[in-house]
Amino acid sequence: MSSHETRFSRRALLRGGLAGAGALSLSAILSACGIEGSIAQEAANRVDWTKYWADQKKTGTLDFANWPLYIDQDHGKSKSLELFTKATGIAVDYKAVIQDNATFYATLSPQLRAHEATGYDIVVMTNGWELTEMIQNGFVVELDHSKLANFAKYAADNVKSPNYDPGNKHSVVWQTGFTGIAYNTKLIDHEITSFQDLLDPAFSGHVGMMSDNTELGSAALLAIGVTPSDSTPADWRRAAAWLKKQRPVVSGYYDQSYIDKLENGDTWISQAWSGDVFQAQQSGFPHIKFVTPKEGQMIWHDNMMIPRQASHPVDALEWMNFYYTPKIAGLVEDWVNYVCPVPGAKGYIAGPLDDGTVAKSPLIFPSDAVSAKSHEFYVYKNYDEYEEWNTVFNPIIQA
Repeated sequence: MSSHETRFSRRALLRGGLAGAGALSLSAILSACGIEGSIAQEAANRVDWTKYWADQKKTGTLDFANWPLYIDQDHGKSKSLELFTKATGIAVDYKAVIQDNATFYATLSPQLRAHEATGYDIVVMTNGWELTEMIQNGFVVELDHSKLANFAKYAADNVKSPNYDPGNKHSVVWQTGFTGIAYNTKLIDHEITSFQDLLDPAFSGHVGMMSDNTELGSAALLAIGVTPSDSTPADWRRAAAWLKKQRPVVSGYYDQSYIDKLENGDTWISQAWSGDVFQAQQSGFPHIKFVTPKEGQMIWHDNMMIPRQASHPVDALEWMNFYYTPKIAGLVEDWVNYVCPVPGAKGYIAGPLDDGTVAKSPLIFPSDAVSAKSHEFYVYKNYDEYEEWNTVFNPIIQA
C-alpha cells in the first residue's frame, strides 16, 4: 500500500453528529434552522436556473469546505487540487472545517436563511436530515449538468440519482461507503452471514452496535426484513423491538471506538463501516473481516453541494467535473480509502499509482452484486418525522 500520513477515519467524526444523546442536545438548534418546506420549495422553484447559470462567470477562485483528512495530502499539499489549479487557473482555498453535519449546518443556517453568502462555494454534507433540509429550504443551487459531462460518463451507478436527491439535481457524491458487519476471525471460527448473528448468545458481552441512531435503526430494519428507505414509523417500532431483544448480548453502543474494540478482542462482532475495516486490515489486523449480510447493508454518501449565494459557482462546477475523472478520483481515493464513486479510478490506482492493495479491494471497488445489496437510508419528509425516529431509537442507546 502507498505511504500515507497517519490519519483516522472520517467516520470517527460520527455520521451526522447526532448519535445518542447528541440528537437531543442539537434538536432545538436544528428545529430553529427550518422554515416551511413548501414555502421554501416554492421560492426555489421560481428561480430560472438556466438564466442563473447564464449570468454566472468563472472567477478563478474556489472556496471549498470539507471534513478533516478527506482529500489526498502530502505534508499538507494536495496533488489533485494542484492539478486542478494548473488545468483551470482556479486557485482553491481548501478548509477542513466540517466536524459534523448538524453543527456545521447550524453555523451556516443564519446566512442561508438571510440569503447571504456563507463564504463557501462547495460544502460536503452527508445524506441525512441536514442535507434534506438544505434542499427543501432552497438553500443550495440546482446544478447545471451540461457542465458535468465527466459525472455522466464516469460516475458509478450507486451514486447516480440517490433517493435524497433524485437526478442529482443539487448534489454529486464526494465519497461513499457501506455499513455492514465486521468480525474477528481469530475469535469466531465460523462464517458470519446475517444480522441474526448479532443475536447469538454465544457472543454475549462481545457484540458491538453503533451509537449513531441512523445506522442502528437502519440495521434493525434490515434485520426484520424491511427496506429502510420504504419504512414506516410502525416498522421503526418493530425494529426497536428487535434491538431490545438483542440488548442482553450487546457489550456497548459505540462511536468510532468500535474498531479499536474489534482490534483488541474486546468485541468479537460488530456493526462496522467498510472504510474502517479496510484501514484496520492494512494496519496489522487482517483477521478483521467485513461482511455484507444476506439481508443487505446500508450505503451512505458524502455530497458536494453549492450554497445558494455562493460567490464562485462556475468554479465549483469546474471542480466537480474535474474530480469525476479516473485520475483525479484515483488520487483522492488512494489516500482516503472509502468506496470510490468513479469505478474507472481502479485502473489509475493499479497502474500509474501502482497500489494494487487499494485497486483490488472490494471494500473500495465493490462488485455489482454487493452494490445491488446496498440500501439507502430513509429520507425524512419533515422535522417531525426526524424527531419521531430519534424518539424511537435513542432510548435503545441510552438505556
